[in-house]
Amino acid sequence: MPATLPVPISFRLPDGWLPVRPEPGDGWEAAPGVAFAAVHPLPDAGFSANITIDGEIPPDAATLADLADESVDHLRGIAASVSVAARREVGSAEAPALTQRLTFSAVSGDTRRDLVQSQVYLSLEDVDDPHKRAVIRLALTATAAQHDAVLADFQEFLRTVRPDTGTEA
Repeated sequence: MPATLPVPISFRLPDGWLPVRPEPGDGWEAAPGVAFAAVHPLPDAGFSANITIDGEIPPDAATLADLADESVDHLRGIAASVSVAARREVGSAEAPALTQRLTFSAVSGDTRRDLVQSQVYLSLEDVDDPHKRAVIRLALTATAAQHDAVLADFQEFLRTVRPDTGTEA
């Protein structure tokens, strides 16, 4: 059963990407708390590149880097050779964000694959209580061979992500 996000967002999937409903037993166990997932229509050697969205209300003292570190630690518990290939703070003081790229090896189906995951952490104010913040994590996971080919789609997707205030027509 998909999780829910701590704050509503709106977004548009790139052309061709297909929404899926993450269910236990269908390979999504590595992505707990996923609220939304979509897959690329052309798998690479049996692995479908995917975009996932999850989120949380972190403890007040937690930084985006702390949350990114937790993500790395979680992945190390289920995958091999996890490495942080890049990490960068982006955004502004009012709307901080962090990006990181992880490389790792994991079993998908019966095959061990070299995968790359690009993650973006967005810090959003709670519209009902501006003293609270939510963090939304958007991730692209693809084979190492396909990652660069689908990265532009992920970047296009990221440009469409907005807080959903319910006021848009």
